[in-house]
Amino acid sequence: MRRRSFIAALPLAVTGSIASVHPSLAIAQSGDSKTGASNTSLPKFQPAGDERFVRPDVHAGDRVSGASFASRSAAMGCSGAAGTAHPIATLTAIETLKRGGSAIDAAIAANACLGFLEPTSSGIGGDCYAMIWDPKLAKVVSLAGSGRSPKSLTLETARSRAKDGVLPPLGAIAVSTPGALDAWWTLHQRYGKLKWAELFEPAIHLAESGVPVPQIIGYYIKRNLTAFTRPGSGVEETANALHTWAPNGKAPNEGDVFRNPDLARTYRLIAQGGRDAYYDGPIAKTIDAYFKRIGGWLTVEDLRDQHAEWGDPLVTKYRGVDVYGMAANTQGLATLQLLNIAENFDLRNMGFQSPQSIHVQIEAKRLAYEDRARYYADPHFAKIPYEFLNSKSYAAERAKLIKLDSILTPVHPGQAPSHGDTTYFTVSDKDGIMISMIQSNFRGMGSGLVADGLGFMFQDRGELFSLQDGHPNIYAPGKRPFQTIIPGFATKDGKPWMSFGVMGGDMQPQGQAQIIINRIDYGLDIQAAGDSPRWHHEGSSQSMGEDPKGLGPTGILRLEAGVPASTREALIALGWPMGPSDGGYGRYECIEHRMDGTDRVYSAASEMRADGCALAY
Repeated sequence: MRRRSFIAALPLAVTGSIASVHPSLAIAQSGDSKTGASNTSLPKFQPAGDERFVRPDVHAGDRVSGASFASRSAAMGCSGAAGTAHPIATLTAIETLKRGGSAIDAAIAANACLGFLEPTSSGIGGDCYAMIWDPKLAKVVSLAGSGRSPKSLTLETARSRAKDGVLPPLGAIAVSTPGALDAWWTLHQRYGKLKWAELFEPAIHLAESGVPVPQIIGYYIKRNLTAFTRPGSGVEETANALHTWAPNGKAPNEGDVFRNPDLARTYRLIAQGGRDAYYDGPIAKTIDAYFKRIGGWLTVEDLRDQHAEWGDPLVTKYRGVDVYGMAANTQGLATLQLLNIAENFDLRNMGFQSPQSIHVQIEAKRLAYEDRARYYADPHFAKIPYEFLNSKSYAAERAKLIKLDSILTPVHPGQAPSHGDTTYFTVSDKDGIMISMIQSNFRGMGSGLVADGLGFMFQDRGELFSLQDGHPNIYAPGKRPFQTIIPGFATKDGKPWMSFGVMGGDMQPQGQAQIIINRIDYGLDIQAAGDSPRWHHEGSSQSMGEDPKGLGPTGILRLEAGVPASTREALIALGWPMGPSDGGYGRYECIEHRMDGTDRVYSAASEMRADGCALAY
């Protein structure tokens, strides 16, 4: 029975009630039944091209098991698992594992695919960081693939290009040396099983043959290209970006097949020539010539000197679980500081999604982020008081500042002892290696600049340098800027437990802490922990430059629609300025590891807020 006939056959009382809720449905009861005129078709609530279909009174369907708000179950397998921001990248990782590749091989192959599939968050013009569970060492190790500022760009020149005291977000002034490709090479030298060239075969094929553009990625490609081409954007030239992502004069729509033959050629050079093809070969020469042409500062010497660094991550114990954070020049310590402060409160008895629990978490974030803005920087250039800032005694003192019936105002950094749009993915393999990896061009697609014929955009990470005298993150040639991208990892009793991450600028420590709290304090499984409604606080009295201006002393709190109305109302009554939900709640992937007797079991979860998926086998 056709739907029109079905509705027309309903009793009058029922059809009347439908029309009263949605008057447009009444059209379906009229029209010329003989001719089948077009007015007999049901109207669409979301016409083609509309970005969203919002009905606040409609919620997810019912599940018979697990959390009621979870979007799906976690994927499970014994041999390996992967979660990325694009289904094809996830599938590539699984196929790489099945071909005998290690988790690191699979992560590199997936990341190469994401540089084509998800250019709004990643690419070989950016940086990356990784934390790896090494079963042979029985510990978590970390790799920082962060690029340095151009050696020819002086502080004086940087200040001359500043706007409102901060570096601009777009153009050559914000470009730092890309570190991602060198990090891939470094990871492969230590953990790779397949040949280097094999890892690029899937991405080359995809870039040449083309794939349909998914919903979220297509939305952000359009937004980025609009920003780059806006008058006064500061981008020295946009013809190359438009040639790459709008070859027919317009950005791709959802479902349009997109190709990037320039990137495919670049990948072929890298597959054949390894790291040096990029950093000291034909690609480096093209980059050098391009920046000379547009009046930029990045040179082949900067590229040649780029090298990723191995290290030990920071760690804190949260209610018996060891949670790890990147050190180096990242905000990884902020996750640990936030959790250390929150641990002083009984969040479980406060209640899941309660106003008290969320209030405490926000205040812990605000206190941690004051220290983030005051102390975090490249440790090669500044002495960072990691041990003090990550200590339980310091967290207890900071926790005493939090009041359950009022908002802390003003909020300041602690007094440490004196001393001189991102993509996340995770892969695990049959041997027990787990990699938590995050890769980014910083804001959206990056600086707006694409070197001639290379098919990828350069990051704009340099925007996050400070220009303030005496600040540990002050700009200097050859220095790594403060980084927002951080992978996450957690272990239990000396065994790997979760490889996870939450993408999204300043949301990352906030999101990571919410995942850990959802899992440990509220007992949610890895999928429900990610699907749970999130909060996002923007604005601190001190900022690393990524916060919007004019947010007031307490900043802006944004809540997802799923947060209970009673909680929202209580937080407003407490005095939290409430901003509209803007989608800036991060995107999450996770793999959980456990042993079932002698069997290794992986559970993989993905983000319902994006285009990706998780798979296991």
